[in-house]
Amino acid sequence: MDRLGPRCPLPGCLRPSVLIGFLILTASFLSYPMFRTLSLRLHSAVTGSYVSGTYSIVFVNCPNEQIARDIARYFWNGEIEEATEILLLIKTKTSKVHVLSSYIRLVHPFEIPEVFSLPMDQGDVHYFKWLEEGMEED
Repeated sequence: MDRLGPRCPLPGCLRPSVLIGFLILTASFLSYPMFRTLSLRLHSAVTGSYVSGTYSIVFVNCPNEQIARDIARYFWNGEIEEATEILLLIKTKTSKVHVLSSYIRLVHPFEIPEVFSLPMDQGDVHYFKWLEEGMEED
């Protein structure tokens, strides 16, 4: 009598425990994006904070202003909204974005102004030096 259990009748056959382990590993790998998304949403809902990377900015190149206007029509409060907006770019230190955002909420006429930041990862070294010199810490 074999105490180690039945042997696989075919040469090179995987043991059931190895096959089950492989299936669990594959299922975990394939479901990771879904579980990550759910956990980030849960974290955001519980803490009331924004999780970096949840939203994206999309830059669209349009051949003319009319095409841009057609694309830019959007739903807001159940109606199609078409409004003129002016994009203001403010360059500041990342450490100052929170203070700047608070200030904008105080002075902006919208109930919820569109305020977000993008880190400057790459660019002209001379420009970044000039920017740094213009934003000396107080």
